[in-house]
Amino acid sequence: MDIEQFATEHVTTGTDAPFQLENSYTLTVAVDGSVLAKAGSMIAFTGDLSFTGKASAEGGITGFIKQAATGEGTPIMNIEGQGHVYLADSEKKVQLLELGVEDSITVNGEDILAFEPGVSYEISSMDTLAGAFAGGFTNVYLEGPGYVAITTHADPIVLEPPVSTDPSATVAWSGPSPNVQVNKNLSDMIGQESGERFQMNFEGDTGYVVVQPYEEHAGEN
Repeated sequence: MDIEQFATEHVTTGTDAPFQLENSYTLTVAVDGSVLAKAGSMIAFTGDLSFTGKASAEGGITGFIKQAATGEGTPIMNIEGQGHVYLADSEKKVQLLELGVEDSITVNGEDILAFEPGVSYEISSMDTLAGAFAGGFTNVYLEGPGYVAITTHADPIVLEPPVSTDPSATVAWSGPSPNVQVNKNLSDMIGQESGERFQMNFEGDTGYVVVQPYEEHAGEN
């Protein structure tokens, strides 16, 4: 493949759609005002854009992602202006969702890439998982309307309750919050004590659960 073929094959879409996938791993956001994104996810931009970091875990949106090692909020950034910004997160696949007025989803804080400012949010943590995740297990409840981009390691699957999942592999869910079950007596395949094991139990007959084929821990990619 010569350089012109290479450039033609990988040229950007040039779309003015608010959120658009360039490929499986890269999101393009046409910014006309502002958008919120995971800090460090910008790989390129065009136009007149400014990036403002959010550092305090105590106030507002910053607290929606926590690092297991420190329990501190991982900064996110507010992108303002007019232009296009290209976002990615450690070669994770980008899943683009459009929430309607009555749609909502809860997402693991590690797996949020970006969302429109019109999407309302609420930060929470599952303290019952603090034994496995320092600072607990941080989630973000998002309610439409608006676009939300989340990330997954490889291709996710979607399951319907009732179902039990590994917290480290659970990306997002809709419907009621799960109950957390602890089993202290499980051993691994070679017979060694593995410590506490956790399951997120989703009950009822509504909603869905998104899981990925990867166990992700806060602060790791």
